[in-house]
Amino acid sequence: MATISDIAKKANVSIATVSRVLNYDSTLAISEEKRKLILEVAASLNYETPRRKRMKKERQLKIVLVNWCTAHQEVEDNYYLSMRLAVERACYENDIELVKVYREDRPFDFQSFTEAGGAIALGRFTEADQKRMEDLKNLIYLDSSPADGRHDAVVIDFEKAMRSAVDHLLELGHKRIGYIGGREYFEKVGATKEIRAESFRKYLTELGLFDPDAVFIGTFTIQSGYQLMKKAIKKGNLPTGLIAANDGIAMGVIRACHEAGIKIPAELSL
Repeated sequence: MATISDIAKKANVSIATVSRVLNYDSTLAISEEKRKLILEVAASLNYETPRRKRMKKERQLKIVLVNWCTAHQEVEDNYYLSMRLAVERACYENDIELVKVYREDRPFDFQSFTEAGGAIALGRFTEADQKRMEDLKNLIYLDSSPADGRHDAVVIDFEKAMRSAVDHLLELGHKRIGYIGGREYFEKVGATKEIRAESFRKYLTELGLFDPDAVFIGTFTIQSGYQLMKKAIKKGNLPTGLIAANDGIAMGVIRACHEAGIKIPAELSL
């Protein structure tokens, strides 16, 4: 059975640091990369905190978290990682046992989770997956809202957020505004509808400022942001203001600009 010492050794940090990360100590000064590494090592070793072990014995409330992305994709796109960690922390603080299921665990064996008191579906699921989750009790969707409206859902108003981002760049005096984003893909289904890109196109069209040559679409990763920005730089006629779909893409954009000698925000607002 794995111990905190095992995790500390593998992650190359102190035992105290591991303990504070696993107990979600908000006062701990640690980089996000190191925090992710510790959590990943703990998960790979199937480590369980004393509190989690006690909760199992006491048969407290159990919730299933069904994550539509794989563990690898989650690390590449910290959007879903941040939401998963927020769910974990809320469960931890409320003594709720959380069982995590990732997409690579398919085919999902939801029958083994029917005794759970509730379920959270994180991400965007195919209709086939939605039907298979119908047996889960008190199912709530996070970051998507199935069209049938049978379940509660918590979603981000991407259209409002995009309009706010564009308005900010307009207030800074930008007239040529570009967008770098991505698409999410389902196996055997293809790309999902990307609300951020569509909201950008719609609003810029309303303003009479939309330029399809200033839109670059790849995946929601640092590497994709880097490659797309290099392509935009090579193409020339760069926008003076640029909106990145997520933090990972923005990090890739910054790297490409740094290599090309483009100063942010002096020469490009991001």
